[in-house]
Amino acid sequence: MTQVSKPNSRIHALDPRLINQIAAGEIIERPASMLKELIENALDAGATSIDIEVENAGVKRLKISDNGHGILKQDLAMALSRHATSKIENLTDLEQIATLGFRGEALPSIASVTRMTIQSREQNAEQAWMVSSDGNNLTTDPSPVAHPVGTTIETRDLFYNTPARRKFLRTDNTEFKHLDSVVRRMALSRFDVAFKLSHNGRVVLHLPSVPADDARRLKMVCGDNVPENSVYFDEQREDMRLSGWAGLPSFSRSQGDMQYFFLNGRLIRDKTILHAVRLGYQDVLFHGRHPVYVLYLEMDPAGVDVNVHPTKHEVRFRDSRSVHGFVFRSLQRVVGASAGDVGSLQVDADQGAAAPSPINPNSGASQLTQQNPIRYQETERVTPAQVREQIGAYKAIADSAFRAGPVSSTPMMAERSELSEGEPSSDDIPPMGYALAQLKGVYILAENAQGLVMVDMHAAHERITYERLKTAMDERIVQQQPLLVPVTIQVSETEIMAWQQQSNLFEQLGLEVEQLDEQVLIVRSVPDILANSDVSQLVRDVLSDLVANEHSSRIEETIHEVLSSMACHGSVRANRMLSIAEMNALLRDMEATERSGQCNHGRPTWVQMSLAQLDGWFKRGQ
Repeated sequence: MTQVSKPNSRIHALDPRLINQIAAGEIIERPASMLKELIENALDAGATSIDIEVENAGVKRLKISDNGHGILKQDLAMALSRHATSKIENLTDLEQIATLGFRGEALPSIASVTRMTIQSREQNAEQAWMVSSDGNNLTTDPSPVAHPVGTTIETRDLFYNTPARRKFLRTDNTEFKHLDSVVRRMALSRFDVAFKLSHNGRVVLHLPSVPADDARRLKMVCGDNVPENSVYFDEQREDMRLSGWAGLPSFSRSQGDMQYFFLNGRLIRDKTILHAVRLGYQDVLFHGRHPVYVLYLEMDPAGVDVNVHPTKHEVRFRDSRSVHGFVFRSLQRVVGASAGDVGSLQVDADQGAAAPSPINPNSGASQLTQQNPIRYQETERVTPAQVREQIGAYKAIADSAFRAGPVSSTPMMAERSELSEGEPSSDDIPPMGYALAQLKGVYILAENAQGLVMVDMHAAHERITYERLKTAMDERIVQQQPLLVPVTIQVSETEIMAWQQQSNLFEQLGLEVEQLDEQVLIVRSVPDILANSDVSQLVRDVLSDLVANEHSSRIEETIHEVLSSMACHGSVRANRMLSIAEMNALLRDMEATERSGQCNHGRPTWVQMSLAQLDGWFKRGQ
């Protein structure tokens, strides 16, 4: 039932204590959100070491100590007043915020729902001082205490004076998981700061400080396999820098729970950034999978507004298109190169390395052989002399970027001079090795310097054909096809404004759109590859994206979907017999093609089995 105000109620000022508790409701949801605010304050104070102790997941007690520059005696009581801060003074400061906190709401909000004490010693002070608050807007005068340079804040009995809110807290186990997650996120933001977290007297997490690009911190926070299956990069242009670890496309997860993006040290979940990252991993991830990444964007604080949400997770960029383009293009280059990297195992972040399990000779191995015996296709045996001949006689699998018909018999240019007599050396063996045989008409078996390579020939050729189609599209720009009957579209005023502001985007993508009336657009030409698509819906989707996000990738995504379909239908099919020369040609094309580690749908195209793995399965040397 809807409640209304009392008929005779008067407008009045709220009690300061109630004001603080309302603010706490926006900021302090649980112990983890309280800890986040306190760690941010410690980092803003220049701390290089942060020690956290909690009891009952922070509900009973939370204590955080840092070695930052401390708080002056005369400022201690002021620190518990609303909107009191040392981080901004005027509008200019607000427009270029370089600190994590700035509103001056965290400490008074926390103090209003806990019993709090603050001990602090400023760097040049001879004495440390302490103030306390009981949650009732009563603050003691500073009293002297023994304390090193830095600050210690201790809270007790969270929500003791707001029991209704305490009922919404979960179990200690759940609340501590949130606490642990906050510390790990903060530890990823600042490798140069040491963190220690203790729960009920037991040290749970101890992270020493390391250099900014040191993978040891990443291993301790995210797991040993993350750096091993990620690519570290550092891209820079005049006004922005993007660095960090981008997970290999094959190292994906079933949910987006290992995605960290830091903007000037602040963890954000911004829709512009999320869209740019998704585009960077476009057509290399399997359907429904999510990439793993820890990325750091540095830019002029004046170019971003962080004062748009109480939790500060959302931001607003002054030039979102420029930021979106830089993040997208940087990741596209890195992911494109890593997806074609032929030196890594195909793995799954949920399961770990996807190496086959050793066969137990006493279990089902013999049954497997009897029930489903392996049959190799009849292929010629390869000798060292034939290897020398193959190098100069590889055949092209697809003789045109737009035509994938029967295998061409035209020899490819020799990739290198003939090998010396005898077996080829490791330096002479290409990354994907030389083909040995074809298995079940589906897989190519090849030998490289590390051991055995298995390739899904259709998936691999599909990626090669797709990349060639995209390159051909880029080289001839976008060909337009006039519509026999132009399409008129009724749009809203905001959509008209979006079109007027970014009409050049439509032109670049091959859409000829004109304004016919105040709220009517007319489409006269479209990219020839999209001639049979729903033009009206496509334009509406683009306009919707522009209104919501100030950018759109609908047209490129639709074009890529068509090209992907063409590549899939035009690639070599399963159960098609290939000669050794044709298989080697495919391997060489994989080495020369970006993103060849995955097909257009994100499935892996090959897997490496090392000689050490093979020896282990067969107990050699044991």
